[in-house]
Amino acid sequence: MTTPEHQPNDPEPTRPPGSAAPRYQDRVYRSPAALVGGVLLLALIGWLGIDAVVTGEGRTPWLALATMLLLVPLVVAYTLRPAVYVNDDRLRVRNPFRVIELPWGQVASLRSGFSNEVFDESGTKYQLWALPVSLRARNKAVRAETRAAAQAARAARAGSGSEGSGSGARASAGRGGLGPGGVPSGPKRAESDRAMDEMREMHELRQSEEAAQGEVTVRWAYEIAGPAVVGAVLLAVLLGVG
Repeated sequence: MTTPEHQPNDPEPTRPPGSAAPRYQDRVYRSPAALVGGVLLLALIGWLGIDAVVTGEGRTPWLALATMLLLVPLVVAYTLRPAVYVNDDRLRVRNPFRVIELPWGQVASLRSGFSNEVFDESGTKYQLWALPVSLRARNKAVRAETRAAAQAARAARAGSGSEGSGSGARASAGRGGLGPGGVPSGPKRAESDRAMDEMREMHELRQSEEAAQGEVTVRWAYEIAGPAVVGAVLLAVLLGVG
């Protein structure tokens, strides 16, 4: 599951003079399950690590510090950090160790399979870590849609004797609103699939706009990788000299 949210304070890229203002600021997609899991893991690492530093003897405090220095950045990278930022001009993908900015004009396609991915015009693939594919959520959405369709069919059969009610139900279904009995007539979609649908729609609308052109940029997250590498080296040294 993902949670889209608006970020009015997120910095926007420089716009050409006279370009139109965006319809909305960056919309952010994250995984609530990953955020909750990351917070719990950090709390557990902090509790065990601080206890080992305070009460440990000999090399134990140093081993605990090195382990924390290794694990904390990794937990942050894979749980709290991933996010996808979307606005009128570009798609910004923040993965565990990289930040990729893709103007809509450089996006070739957005694909969903066992993972959600974006391809640029050169064919390079970037995985969207913040939008994990949940087969369970997909199956749940399919079951809900099947139940809704069956309920709508039963209601249509029950009201087939009344021409007025039947035409009203068909009109409601044609509008994509609520069917008989308040059952949604639109298709059910998993949260991550709905997010991908929204991004595909934005891509179709904006890919030819002048403000959505540019080059793909990739920046490595040294602020995450650096402490993790230092922690791994320190831990290896401490274990090696022991």
